[in-house]
Amino acid sequence: MTQAHEIPGFAAVEKYMLNNLAANLSPKLSYHNIQHTNNVMDAAMQIAASENISEEERKILRIAVAFHDSGFLYSYDLHEEKGCELVKEILPKYGFSPQLIKLVCQLIMATQTPQKPKTILECIICDADLDYLGREGAEAIADNLFEELKQYSILSTKDEWIKRQIQFLSVHHYFTAFSIKNRESKKQEYFSMLIHKTGGNNS
Repeated sequence: MTQAHEIPGFAAVEKYMLNNLAANLSPKLSYHNIQHTNNVMDAAMQIAASENISEEERKILRIAVAFHDSGFLYSYDLHEEKGCELVKEILPKYGFSPQLIKLVCQLIMATQTPQKPKTILECIICDADLDYLGREGAEAIADNLFEELKQYSILSTKDEWIKRQIQFLSVHHYFTAFSIKNRESKKQEYFSMLIHKTGGNNS
């Protein structure tokens, strides 16, 4: 299996995709924008630093994060699948082996909800993707997602949005030791705040 440190185009393909996202994502994407991808990258590297993963695995994780929302360049629905199509189209040009391409796609697909990660790298990217739920300012970031969903006619009212968030958070949990320790408590505070907004009725 080709090792990540043997891929001369590793840094180049990460830079290419991040620049592509920054330049070409629709302005309607008030949540799934380049800032989100950069935030997920920061979170993934923070979580990875607390896990016993190799430098090669860290590099593959970075590529998966860079591409995990790339499907939004072409489609709002099934964006993970579209992102994997881009991975299969672009990564061979940068020297990635079929095995590494398959691994990157598995990491991207792991971010689909409901999340069901099977490996430590899948756990890391899943927790990084939803890291904001357990940080200060979660409500403001969530409001960006609500505005995005309104733009795409998926939701129309704040009541619908709060109900959807409560349903999601009632079953969501973090997977890595880092996120459980550092994000779960603040996430529960956010969850309680949402329930309070409904008068305590989350049915």
